[in-house]
Amino acid sequence: MRNASYREDYDRLPQAIIAIGNEYPANHVVQPHSHRRSQLLYSASGMMRVTTEHGAWMVPPERAVWLPAGELHSVQLTMGPLTTSSVYILPDAAPGLPTTCQVVGMWPLMRCLLLEAIDVPLSYDPPSRDGLVMALLLQELRRLKPVLPPSLPFPRDEKLGAICNRMLEQPSAHDTIDHVRSELGMSRRAFTRLFRVETGMSFAAWRQQACLFAAMPRLATGEAVTTVALELGYESPAAFTSMFKRMLGAPPSRYFQSIGAPLRGGSEG
Repeated sequence: MRNASYREDYDRLPQAIIAIGNEYPANHVVQPHSHRRSQLLYSASGMMRVTTEHGAWMVPPERAVWLPAGELHSVQLTMGPLTTSSVYILPDAAPGLPTTCQVVGMWPLMRCLLLEAIDVPLSYDPPSRDGLVMALLLQELRRLKPVLPPSLPFPRDEKLGAICNRMLEQPSAHDTIDHVRSELGMSRRAFTRLFRVETGMSFAAWRQQACLFAAMPRLATGEAVTTVALELGYESPAAFTSMFKRMLGAPPSRYFQSIGAPLRGGSEG
């Protein structure tokens, strides 16, 4: 089903797994919502940011995001337009599937099955060919493996969470512990301890991930590494590229080639 929004009555369908396709314009935002079924959300092109109560994930092209049943989430297109394929699975249909939100890799068979599945009627007969396609898709879901995109856990502390959300929208390499801890009225030691307890990361690592969140959509649409790096507060393009490679395992040019979104002319790295 293409261009169909998820409806609450889909939760009551007896089929263990159903699929829906959709198309979204650039910069579209899907407001916070949840559903009783778990969801695998995939797009062959475009880039999206998925945000839950627990954190945020950047989902590049040719990757998918897994959302467990009941997870409140929103989706923001950061590079679009976006053509998506989503499968929705009853929670007890396939034991062993992930229980936390994560970005996962795709493989050729899964891509083909997702494209086929969105044309399967919601009320398919399990013994039919359509049912066999969906059964194979359900089996392939067991092969989901997390990949390494930028992800940001959110603190539960209300005041710290508000600051982190603000930093996520306007990150800068110039943000320091002293800037933030003074705003909270905390000592450096107390802030460092609180931040790691709340996020599981150091402040420096979290800040770098926030910068990656801001940089990736811009790089993927052709902005030069020099421009992005300097606007994010890095001293030089080389310093930004070094951070990018350390966090994602490859410099910007090779990283985007590996996900099928090669950088356009005028980008270094």
